[in-house]
Amino acid sequence: MEAAPQTVKFDLADLMFSPTAALFEGKARAGIDTSIFVVRTPPGKFVEMHVHPYPETFVLLEGQGRWTAGDTVSELSPDQMLVVPAEAPHGFRNVGDVPLLVVSVHESGTLEQRFLGIEPS
Repeated sequence: MEAAPQTVKFDLADLMFSPTAALFEGKARAGIDTSIFVVRTPPGKFVEMHVHPYPETFVLLEGQGRWTAGDTVSELSPDQMLVVPAEAPHGFRNVGDVPLLVVSVHESGTLEQRFLGIEPS
């Protein structure tokens, strides 16, 4: 008989990937095929353009942001979402005066990304 799935709890402080981002990689931490970033980007700062071999969904919780995805530039406000298809170059910039709080969902249990060395619009 298979063991029942277990509920697992994490603190963002234990998942810090950088000074501004926490990363949950689902495969290693919970045996699931989803990864999540929680990012707090200071005013005027950005996440440079990059690509993933899978889609990424962004949920903006606080602040004002500008996303560049391929040839599309989108302004987001709190409570808005943006879905970026696999292999589309994308990045975002905080265009407001408070920290940008973003949750991004990766359709992969392991983070795979390649930075392009380009600032978003």
